[in-house]
Amino acid sequence: MRHLMSPLDFSVEELDQLLDLAEDIEKNPKKYAHACDGKKLATCFYEPSTRTRLSFEAAMLNLGGSVLGFASADSSSAAKGESISDTIRVISCYADICAIRHPKEGAALVASSKSGIPVINAGDGGHQHPTQTLTDLMTIRSLNGRLGNITIGLCGDLKFGRTVHSLINALIRYENVKFVLISPEELKIPDYIRDDVLRANGIEFKEVERLEDAMHELDILYMTRVQRERFFNEEDYIRLKDYYILNGEKMKLAKENMLVLHPLPRVNEISVEVDDDPRAAYFKQAQYGVYVRMALILTLLDITV
Repeated sequence: MRHLMSPLDFSVEELDQLLDLAEDIEKNPKKYAHACDGKKLATCFYEPSTRTRLSFEAAMLNLGGSVLGFASADSSSAAKGESISDTIRVISCYADICAIRHPKEGAALVASSKSGIPVINAGDGGHQHPTQTLTDLMTIRSLNGRLGNITIGLCGDLKFGRTVHSLINALIRYENVKFVLISPEELKIPDYIRDDVLRANGIEFKEVERLEDAMHELDILYMTRVQRERFFNEEDYIRLKDYYILNGEKMKLAKENMLVLHPLPRVNEISVEVDDDPRAAYFKQAQYGVYVRMALILTLLDITV
């Protein structure tokens, strides 16, 4: 039995196989329409979510399976004090596979150690978000044609942004990937990512504060929102929430084929005027998330079509 806690749980070869499967699902959806007949996915979301939870549910339904679960801790026995270890033991009696989101780092790992079914980390605090990373990789590979030989700008909340941390860990395994880290001083990438991941692996990167200074050199711009739920006080959030706003004027500084990605939800960091730009790929990115999660469910359940 296998779980997914981090993008690093899959080798580069396994990631390529997973993305190949996701692309085949995109092209041939009917081929997979009954692959999970009789199987159940449990979605255990202790934290709010729209895209991740619904895309997991859409993925399982597209495969012919069914879904059960809860959308907040308040609607589960966690409100009564039940531990995550006990919850997953019970869910293992009801479902074949589980996707779990939790505000505490490492919660999904604890669940996987006690589970009788495969567990997918659907986001744990500010730590990891591996299925978003798989979605990002598919988006870049499908629309850009490659995962290596790119310069990617990561902009916004690089301190708490689990999507950014996961994506860096995944992309450093591909050749000639350069990072431009764009953030205010207060939201810079954590030291353990800068030192233990980027510097330790000899990855080329630079840190800048102004988005305008980086636009011209990017193949990919990955925008993130400033996450209100990670801040300890409202003052700091209000001061930083509109620090970066990508608009039409800034897009004029970019390459003609640069892609704009965003894990969503957005607040103000991408102006709606950018939505009509052919380089805006974030809604397509959300669609790719369904195909990737379909491929992941099949892989972890060891189902071949």
